[in-house]
Amino acid sequence: MKSLLISLLVAGAMNLTVVGRAQTNHSNQSAMMNNSNPPSTNLTEIADLGGGCFWCMEAVFERLPGVISVTSGFAGGHTENPTYQEVCTETTGHAEVTQIEFDPAKISYDKLLEVFWQAHDPTTLNRQGADEGTSYRSIILYRDEKQKLEAEKSKLAAQANFKNPIVTEIVPLKKFYEAEDYHQQYFDNNSSAPYCQVVIAPKLEKLERAKVIQESPQTK
Repeated sequence: MKSLLISLLVAGAMNLTVVGRAQTNHSNQSAMMNNSNPPSTNLTEIADLGGGCFWCMEAVFERLPGVISVTSGFAGGHTENPTYQEVCTETTGHAEVTQIEFDPAKISYDKLLEVFWQAHDPTTLNRQGADEGTSYRSIILYRDEKQKLEAEKSKLAAQANFKNPIVTEIVPLKKFYEAEDYHQQYFDNNSSAPYCQVVIAPKLEKLERAKVIQESPQTK
């Protein structure tokens, strides 16, 4: 699946018309946690979740009211400043994750976790569908003790909805590395690409029918 995914990525990159878009304030400075949390604001909070391909998870979370921005990237590993190609070799230790900036007055961290359990299968180890490897593992990276406790509580509650044990990792966030620009808003920019049509679109339609997400992106 790795070779197929890379082939699709290359084809998508060749056909993609790069649209200048305003970058959110998710530079590596604000997106990383160096032994302590970045200064919090009274307006937004950040969740860091990995549930397989970040193209899929990004498309899901940006369709939630209260979510301000979603950034695809890598975390949970040991290689600094990894590229997508390096992560695909399964030697960096990183997982594909989404960094979700949200307004806690409109949507809670716990609600994001509820959607997280519905948006992927947390019972398959290092795999989501045909995507296999540790980079596709289910993972929650917490920024403080409060997020850790909420994640553990949510995981226990979610287990009732699954026959098999949930294998999702709950670990502290050390650093988040933003993925290359062509990964950002990938579904929105490449909705006709094969991977988007076969994997992402059906997932979004299912969640829309269940009224879990909105039909279109809610992010700014």
